[in-house]
Amino acid sequence: MITLGPRALKTGVAVTIALYICYYFGLEPAVFSGIAAAVSLQPSIYRTWKQMLDQLMTNTLGAIIALFAVSFLGDNPVIIGVVLIIVILISLKLKMESNIISLTLVTVLAIMSAPGNEDWLFTLNRFVIIMIGIFSAFLINVLLFPPKFKQSYYKKVQGAFQTLSLLLRTAISNELTEKTFKENWEILKKDIEKLEELYRIFDEEREKMSKINPLDVRQIVVFKQMLRTIKQGEGVLELIDEHYFQSKTKVEENKLFDQYLEHLIKCHEYYFLKYEGKVKIEDSDTISINEEELKLFFEQLLINYKEDPDHKMRIITVGVSVIEYAFQLQRFNKVLDGYIKRATD
Repeated sequence: MITLGPRALKTGVAVTIALYICYYFGLEPAVFSGIAAAVSLQPSIYRTWKQMLDQLMTNTLGAIIALFAVSFLGDNPVIIGVVLIIVILISLKLKMESNIISLTLVTVLAIMSAPGNEDWLFTLNRFVIIMIGIFSAFLINVLLFPPKFKQSYYKKVQGAFQTLSLLLRTAISNELTEKTFKENWEILKKDIEKLEELYRIFDEEREKMSKINPLDVRQIVVFKQMLRTIKQGEGVLELIDEHYFQSKTKVEENKLFDQYLEHLIKCHEYYFLKYEGKVKIEDSDTISINEEELKLFFEQLLINYKEDPDHKMRIITVGVSVIEYAFQLQRFNKVLDGYIKRATD
């Protein structure tokens, strides 16, 4: 079932408002305003604000170049093509994003390809139409369903962890079909990419919009560690796939990895419950990563190393990645304790 997300709804509302404003003031063709509104909507308030400023600069520049070219060179297709190339080169030099460049090209085309384009009032009309669309997108992004990064980020983290948990629990025992395992792994990789992008937006909003929308720095640290931990878990999967089964492991080695990975996944799950406030504070260390257990796990990896070094080297490589996963979980628990303590105080 397809659901209507806030982004789609905001795009539709922004386009509608932009078109109505143009109709009200008799600005034609209003379609350019609708295009500008649809293109300008961004996933964060800061990015929408930044894009509005960038669009203001590049569209002004594009309108001036277009008016100059029409007045002195004409508006035949070759001239229009050359002007577009110049605008693209200038925009790239200014390090503008592709959607900003695209909308600037629409502005240039809207000015140069219509009759009466030699008049500066005509150029101003086209420019105002497009800026109405950009401003409508910014206004809607601020007022209607403003982005809720915390909720969307944590929801995505939970989804990624559920997939990671399934894969880690079945990686050694090899219980899933190859097709199912690969499909879930691809889902996990895509979820991690989305999480990285969400975190960049979240951190960017904290840095640029702190005075307007102050965010808890400790919570951002917790979110960053959530991402690191899941990425390390995915790294364990990669090394298992690359080294574990090629090393022709023994039954006791399979049992060792299975049991310890199961323990780490339980700790990972427990820390999420801890973040949600669903476990008692006095019992918060009931499930934890014991240093002695870690040491014992590593010592068992080294047993009989001299008898079969090639086999053992692969096993140790996978084991080290599991230990790093444990270390990242320990850090997750530590920063989580600091965040909870601060929130409680």
